[in-house]
Amino acid sequence: MRIGFLVIAIALSVLGARLVQLQGLDPNSYAQMAAAEGTTEVELPAERGDILDRNGRPLADSVAGMMVWADPELTDEHAADIAAFLYKKLDVDYVSTLAKLREHQVDGSDVRFEYIARRVPATLATEVVEEAERLDYEGLGTRRDPLRSYPAGDVAANLVGFIGTDEPLAGMERTFDTLLSGTDGSERYEVGGGNRIPLGESTITEPVNGADLHTTIDQDLQWFAQRAVRQAVEAARADSGFAVVMDSRTGELLAVADDPTYDANDPAGADKPDLGSRALQGVYEPGSVQKVLTVSSLIDQGLVTPRTQIVVPPALNRDGRVIHDWFGHGTIHMTLTGAIAQSSNIGTVLAADRFKQGQLYDYLRAFGLGQRTDIGVRGETKGLLPPLNSWTSQLEDRIDFGQSLSVNGVQMAAAINTIANGGVRVSPSLIDGTATTDSGQQVGTDHTTRKRVVSAKAARDTALMMERVVDPEVGVAPGAAVPGYRVAGKTGTAQRVGEECGCYDGSFTVSFAGFAPADDPRFTIYVVVQNPRNGGGGGSVAGPVFSKIMSYTLRRYGVPPTGTRPSRLPVEW
Repeated sequence: MRIGFLVIAIALSVLGARLVQLQGLDPNSYAQMAAAEGTTEVELPAERGDILDRNGRPLADSVAGMMVWADPELTDEHAADIAAFLYKKLDVDYVSTLAKLREHQVDGSDVRFEYIARRVPATLATEVVEEAERLDYEGLGTRRDPLRSYPAGDVAANLVGFIGTDEPLAGMERTFDTLLSGTDGSERYEVGGGNRIPLGESTITEPVNGADLHTTIDQDLQWFAQRAVRQAVEAARADSGFAVVMDSRTGELLAVADDPTYDANDPAGADKPDLGSRALQGVYEPGSVQKVLTVSSLIDQGLVTPRTQIVVPPALNRDGRVIHDWFGHGTIHMTLTGAIAQSSNIGTVLAADRFKQGQLYDYLRAFGLGQRTDIGVRGETKGLLPPLNSWTSQLEDRIDFGQSLSVNGVQMAAAINTIANGGVRVSPSLIDGTATTDSGQQVGTDHTTRKRVVSAKAARDTALMMERVVDPEVGVAPGAAVPGYRVAGKTGTAQRVGEECGCYDGSFTVSFAGFAPADDPRFTIYVVVQNPRNGGGGGSVAGPVFSKIMSYTLRRYGVPPTGTRPSRLPVEW
């Protein structure tokens, strides 16, 4: 018994002596060791905020990932072999990695921590370090480093964008980077003898994770719209296409679908023109969809009615230039409704002769043309509405039916939606609530604006005229009809300006814009296809895409038919 007590006493004595050494007799020993070896500061990455659709489903999120790091003091001996190993396993640059693996100093202190690879899948990072240990390569380690993932693949990739190794490179990832990225933290600690000093100085600044970004996009609708556009582009052997789906009442964008697009998880595999949104960053002449704006403005001024009678000749000579319709005909006695239903350039121009100088220009500005929508997409174009002092009679004639001016897709969708919304333009939104871009601009549904452009009566009369466009008896786009629903719409077929010649080169932009139910609008959809090679126009190429997407949208949101009779406005007199 006495021997047992003696052993315990000796053990306690040894431990006590060591404790005294650490706490009292040798308080500076670890500090001296640290001074000899230095300190290491390590970044503690913040977790990036998610980009979510309107239902909270992730379009971009962060998953488990790791960084691979190195201690140059330990890797120096086999630096060349380790650099070759890491190049093979992680596809990192050999030369720059080799420099990191060799002993070096910064500001006179030995560097004990170097990033080798960031945002590596956790499984891969662990496997690489474990294999290095089996090869007796010392000095490699891993730390938590969240990895960006795009679970929906190509769905809304044209809007969401992607990030590179160290920074966001496109889309919302870049535009809202400050919001999403948060603030990285850091840990600073003392090292000695190649290891962290257990009781050395240690300072931690915790990371602040990024905030989530809530969008107005409906992921399922976006998926459907992208597939519908893709089918049309492929069937028409076209260059590209897009569709915009807007809530008629709120201006919220439920889908902005581009094709071709790309998988946000593999942006390197995409062509550069496919990485952005053509619906926002591209410009083109809208063609006859523009007639909706021209005619509603005429009605708002009290200059015409849907029944206004127009004598439409086979061709119209205007100041030495001849205006034709897309179809050959003799002299026709059309109503203004007929000019819209048949998409007559001549009929529209003759009606627009009633405008006074500058009136149409003022209306087009009020509809939002020539101005960015500023919804938070970097690189958005504002289109081109020629300044009023450049308008000649010939220029105004062409603008009447949608040539000699340019738009982007969302801009034009918002203009057509003004008619759906009873004559009040509601600004489009892509962000739910409010968010601040990296340029300091606040965007989102909290900042929606409303402006009356035409009277409610002018909007209602225009909608009744647009219904005749999809009428199988008199309209040019029966393929845009949605069974069971009243649909108001308008086709567009515009000549395109070639990049090489700077002239109309024989290619076309074809489109269809409309809303439903026509007498109680819930959704506005605009479909554009660039350079179809099958000879089709807006009614045959874009119209059926509109029908598919509108039918899906109405069903998805449970919108019932109104049960009222469609417009029967006369098209001839």
